[in-house]
Amino acid sequence: MSVDQMSWDAAVRHLYGDAFAYVATSPRRHEDWTLDVLALMARAVPDPRGWARIDDMEAPKWVKSPMWPFAEVSPEYVASRLMEIDRDSAENLLLAITGGDCTLANLQDFTESPDELRAMARTILARYGNEATYHTNVKKTGSAPGTLDFTLETLGYSPMSVFTEDCGLVVVSDTEVGMFWNFNDV
Repeated sequence: MSVDQMSWDAAVRHLYGDAFAYVATSPRRHEDWTLDVLALMARAVPDPRGWARIDDMEAPKWVKSPMWPFAEVSPEYVASRLMEIDRDSAENLLLAITGGDCTLANLQDFTESPDELRAMARTILARYGNEATYHTNVKKTGSAPGTLDFTLETLGYSPMSVFTEDCGLVVVSDTEVGMFWNFNDV
């Protein structure tokens, strides 16, 4: 499935327009893609295609870090908190992070059917191609390795921000790194 800018931008804006979210893509410049994730967290790189970016994270005046609300961390810190997941789990996670509680219950907040929302998630992932890998800080491990189970009642995180809870997805292709993150300060 190929995707154009209009379709991708529309899907991103629709799914994350009301979320406390950070959505950005950078060129992949490093073999160790966690360095590219750090550049995204610091807002140091523009989208290589000029496509939509969502950044609802205006820092308080007393904060001087461009990474806020992300913690200032090392590549090793990032790598230790991200677990690789499969494409189906990544699709579900894109839908789960449309709200702060990181569950698929968020789907009820939309007028579209779950199938229509999943089509938007597939549109977003299509940008990165079929060979992309998917990584998350969410600990909702399914029965098979590399899967997430959103039917589980408990949800764990390996935080990457200054907030109480944050959950997200990093998508890594040969040429781009995408970051989809939501924050919940409970």
